[in-house]
Amino acid sequence: MEPIVSETTPRRPLAYVALTMDMSWGSTAMTMSHTHHKILIIGGGSAGISVAARLRRLGEDDVAIIEPADKHYYQPLWTLVGAGCAPAAETERDEAKLIPKGVRWIRDRACGVDPEKQVVEIGSGESIGYEALVVSPGIQLDWDKIPGLTETLGKNGVSSNYEYELAPKTWEFMKDLRGGTAVFTMPAGPLKCPGAPQKSAYLASHWWQQQGVLNDINVILVIPGPKLFGVPEFRVVLEKVVERYGIDVRFGHELTEVKPDTKEAVLVNRQDGKDEKVSITYDVMHAVPPQSAPDWIKQSPLASSEPAGYVEVDKHTHQHVRWPNVFSLGDAGSTPNSKTGAAIRRQTPVVVENLLAVLAGKEPSASYDGYAACPFTTARNKMLLAEFDYTMTPHPTIPLINTQKERRDMWYLKRYGLPWFYWNLMLRGLG
Repeated sequence: MEPIVSETTPRRPLAYVALTMDMSWGSTAMTMSHTHHKILIIGGGSAGISVAARLRRLGEDDVAIIEPADKHYYQPLWTLVGAGCAPAAETERDEAKLIPKGVRWIRDRACGVDPEKQVVEIGSGESIGYEALVVSPGIQLDWDKIPGLTETLGKNGVSSNYEYELAPKTWEFMKDLRGGTAVFTMPAGPLKCPGAPQKSAYLASHWWQQQGVLNDINVILVIPGPKLFGVPEFRVVLEKVVERYGIDVRFGHELTEVKPDTKEAVLVNRQDGKDEKVSITYDVMHAVPPQSAPDWIKQSPLASSEPAGYVEVDKHTHQHVRWPNVFSLGDAGSTPNSKTGAAIRRQTPVVVENLLAVLAGKEPSASYDGYAACPFTTARNKMLLAEFDYTMTPHPTIPLINTQKERRDMWYLKRYGLPWFYWNLMLRGLG
């Protein structure tokens, strides 16, 4: 769910650019006439389309994407939609217009994979064979893991920026609050855009501050871990933001139940080995659900042994640890990086290079360093760009600008620059 950090695109020979820039884009779903493809991609999100686009630009002419959805969303902007800073419609595009020309769109859902037979089963019951497989179906939002949450989403003051239909509801509830308690939750475990729960709290708090009512609102931020952020250089900035808004941070807590009738959020406090329940009465709540790999991935031979069941790959090459012709990137992979769009942007060329190497009978040599970025919108006109890698140290990519502090120009990058980059470069295999 995170934006793509603008970096220098690898330089290409002019002849290459001349040959590739005239490629037309956009496709329609194709009927099932083939049951085998050289390269099969599961998922038509940011990872799947970016990989397909790069493969086409490199001359691969037998590529297929399995994707059931007819709409594609730029999810990083949903945080701003939920703050009244961007319209939801701006985040939506037709899937058919984004799939690269020449890539076959199998408009169905993947529901099983047999890596021994090299086939993927789809919802229609048919099986599609492959020589190489890229698994990028995204992440599963486990709303039902929190009793009482599903039935109250989108009403009674409870919403979430993790769904296209709900993000506008977040703004609807937050903008009219003039007093009471606002709760913002974050689940334990890996999740897409791990900074989003905090960003929602900061944007709402700034709005209430502008309206002169912040002192009448008890803002509670529920964090399952012991710190706001793992990288110290960015954490100290976020701690000042929390202090500025007077946010009550409940470290070591997690939402475990919602009681819609009494508007209670039930938390579990796991600090110091405790496991005690704490109930908070809320007026509005931004809830983020636990997340995991899609259930069919969990039940497949590709899954790791962890409960979340992500596709088990080498964290540098993205090659599956048991099947060398299977790769995974994006939110469904087991790589221990922050699950952001910026990470996908760095993973994509690594996966493409290593996949083609395997098809050519070579060992994969391209390596991903764990780069990710969290653009923390700390106010309605400022952003802190947290870039880091597997070492959990700052990894800045924008020259001459100190991105380790809140900046107004970074806000414009978040609001306008990164969406443009996403639609016009990344999804076309150019960024």
